[in-house]
Amino acid sequence: MSTESFPTDTPAPRTAPGPDRRAAGSSASEPRTGVWLIGARGSVATTAVAGCAAVVAGLHPPTGLATETRPFSQAGLVPLSSLVFGGHDTADCPLPKRAEALAEGGVLPHGMPTAVRAELEAADRAVRPGGPQPGDPRSTEELVDAFAADLTAFRAEHGLARVVVVNVASTEPAPTDGVLPASSLYAAAALRAGCPYANFTPSTGIQHPALAERARASGLPYAGRDGKTGQTLLRSVLGPMFRDRALAVRAWSGANLLGGGDGAALADPAAAAAKNAGKERVLADTLPAVPEGEVHIDDVPALGDWKTAWDHIAFDGFLGTRMVLQTTWQGCDSALAAPLVLDLARLLARAHEAGISGPLGELAFYFKDPDPVRGPKDGATAAPAGLAEQYQLLLGFARRLGAAA
Repeated sequence: MSTESFPTDTPAPRTAPGPDRRAAGSSASEPRTGVWLIGARGSVATTAVAGCAAVVAGLHPPTGLATETRPFSQAGLVPLSSLVFGGHDTADCPLPKRAEALAEGGVLPHGMPTAVRAELEAADRAVRPGGPQPGDPRSTEELVDAFAADLTAFRAEHGLARVVVVNVASTEPAPTDGVLPASSLYAAAALRAGCPYANFTPSTGIQHPALAERARASGLPYAGRDGKTGQTLLRSVLGPMFRDRALAVRAWSGANLLGGGDGAALADPAAAAAKNAGKERVLADTLPAVPEGEVHIDDVPALGDWKTAWDHIAFDGFLGTRMVLQTTWQGCDSALAAPLVLDLARLLARAHEAGISGPLGELAFYFKDPDPVRGPKDGATAAPAGLAEQYQLLLGFARRLGAAA
């Protein structure tokens, strides 16, 4: 689809009126916040919805949620109990059934889908058809209008103070010239509907050149590209370790074995290239010199929603002694990603409430490809690539949010 007809002058509303309806477990004084998930019936989205409900009900502790730790207690974040879920998806498997499949695969605890079935059903009722589907005759503008209308209707129907859009859909190949990909259609709809936005995938999203001016003029906060959950998370710790200990890394090679929707999507070389760019970038940004080596991604359907990431690091120590560090990361990407999605939704909602706009490099802690960090005079510098530095930046942002309360 051509991007030439995409309008850039539509004002973005900051809030929408609606009836004052409250979620179970939230107080009458708490405004509710919508979380609109692109890829709403996928593994990550289902785990986020089910997990949020389970934590609110006291069935499980908030493990993996940084925003539930002490440093964020004064940031003014919306409580988990006030989150209302909806989204877009092209899949038709209802969230309760998807949750049952995840429980069978060991991703969700046994019995959880039944315990939180009401919350899953409520979220599934708010899922709207995504696109564009093959043969869809609608223009770019018509698609963006339709997606934006879904967002504004969701906000009004549930009486939400605001809606945060988070892209957790499968990775798409890099766009070709003159084409606005699906991820960017959804990002454009978020801008048009006045919704903060986070891109948890390597897809183009809001970073498409056709959206640059619209994003700047929107007055909305938005963040990142490609959530950092496993192999790259570890690289962002180990890279600075080698650098700060003055150990010379000669080669750094990696492999990923994964199944599920991600494995199938990343079997496409173009999609895999977009994913690998972030994994390699963290080494370039943390080490004095870029080491030899590549990352390979293999689709192993039998692994389902689980993955294995292996790294082989060859480095030189004192007097040129040659050594090797090997790491193996075995985990469930959905369980790693879901709490980060909830963190981002809460942080972006609070930023929007506080009147903070533009790209939020302060959320680099969550991304392989974070936004730049803006200075007090609107100058921008690259966000740090090391996890420890990113965490300190995030803590500073939490203090900023608290001061705005």
